[in-house]
Amino acid sequence: MAAVSLRLGDLVWGKLGRYPPWPGKIVNPPKDLKKPRGKKCFFVKFFGTEDHAWIKVEQLKPYHAHKEEMIKINKGKRFQQAVDAVEEFLRRAKGKDQTSSHSSADDKNRRNSSEERSRPISGDEKRKLSLSEGKVKKNMGEGKKRVPSGSSERGSKSPLKRAQEQSPRKRGRPPKDEKDLSIPESSTVKGMMAGPMATFKWQPNVSEPVKDADPHFHHFLLSQTEKPAVCYQAITKKLKICEEETGSTSIQAADSTAVNGSVTPTDKKIGFLGLGLMGSGIVSNLLKMGHTVTVWNRTAEKCDLFIQEGARLGRTPAEVVSTCDITFACVSDPKAAKDLVLGPSGVLQGIRPGKCYVDMSTVDADTVTELAQVIVSRGGRFLEAPVSGNQQLSNDGMLVILAAGDRGLYEDCSSCFQAMGKTSFFLGEVGNAAKMMLIVNMVQGSFMATIAEGLTLAQVTGQSQQTLLDILNQGQLASIFLDQKCQSVQKSQGTGPV
Repeated sequence: MAAVSLRLGDLVWGKLGRYPPWPGKIVNPPKDLKKPRGKKCFFVKFFGTEDHAWIKVEQLKPYHAHKEEMIKINKGKRFQQAVDAVEEFLRRAKGKDQTSSHSSADDKNRRNSSEERSRPISGDEKRKLSLSEGKVKKNMGEGKKRVPSGSSERGSKSPLKRAQEQSPRKRGRPPKDEKDLSIPESSTVKGMMAGPMATFKWQPNVSEPVKDADPHFHHFLLSQTEKPAVCYQAITKKLKICEEETGSTSIQAADSTAVNGSVTPTDKKIGFLGLGLMGSGIVSNLLKMGHTVTVWNRTAEKCDLFIQEGARLGRTPAEVVSTCDITFACVSDPKAAKDLVLGPSGVLQGIRPGKCYVDMSTVDADTVTELAQVIVSRGGRFLEAPVSGNQQLSNDGMLVILAAGDRGLYEDCSSCFQAMGKTSFFLGEVGNAAKMMLIVNMVQGSFMATIAEGLTLAQVTGQSQQTLLDILNQGQLASIFLDQKCQSVQKSQGTGPV
């Protein structure tokens, strides 16, 4: 396939990750948004959604050449709205071009008239002009008395003199003021796209709210004029940062009293999306530590308790991201994580250069890598941070956090990680935390299955299950996990011989 030449202002079909091609336009990126390293790419602003991202050149196709093909394979209301937006843009551009063509034609007529007057005069024409000049002088002599004294001297000059004065240049050399007067080319779509909009630059304004179709989007936060409550009991934890030989970093929170009786929370505004079993405990601990937190949940009623404790309310995920410096999210599965970012009024709508997004959901490596790509393509910073633990550990602030992605963002989250967990590990590039989480869950699942088999075997053979648990808890397998899981197994099995 022959390479297609693209340039600023071209209409294109852009494909990002696993998502279908979408109509867009190549524009200038914001000044503070750096171009990704590696393969050649263009900054594309998509129609309909007003999203924008860096797209690799091999993922771009000319709009008109592939229009029919894309319309056949892609369906949906939002897609059709995007195509309609492109056509409306073309109609407006065509109208402007026609107006420009009419004015250019008028300029051409005036220019031709000027050239006709100023072209060199032949010998025959000079003789004709001389005869005409004699007649003019005779008529002027007869009517000299009738000429007003206030008449301009210019009016008494001969046509020959006027022609010579109007064209004081050498033969064949165009006048200086006519060198730039070139006849415009015929109107084409390519010409239109390189014309009025070619120099368009998107200039982000972080202070402006994100535009969105959500009717509640521009609603002010209910408690934005109130200061979050920070009068909570001091958290008795302190951070200890240690570098291991593997290159990964862990931030450990020890159960000891800090020198000043508390730990200073970050001055950054924190957002949190998802108030489920894990998210509720995390937000509660963030508030206890004195963080400024804005919350959102699909079921809005769950936000009420945290608003009473000092949190602010966000109407949409996009609103939370746009008003906060660092936004955390903790949802149930990969589909929910994608919908939260890419759905209507989603996280991506609020991402601007410098905005930070931390996904604490337990998802697969492919999903988290895809989410990282779309966040970074908008100039945002991304960190994955799945947690190992349960609801009780979440409430107690004793989770283990596995992080990967932006190292600087990991360090910016240190006070937040201290509030929600006892230890956090930085594991390198995006995807590593998801892989490590899968391994941890596999080991825990295998351990849990083994314990269940042991308890069942004890019951079948007439042995005491409680005695088995005591033996295990006094041996090398003793752990909080073992104790909690054994209690869960006993509850699920009901009352049996112990």
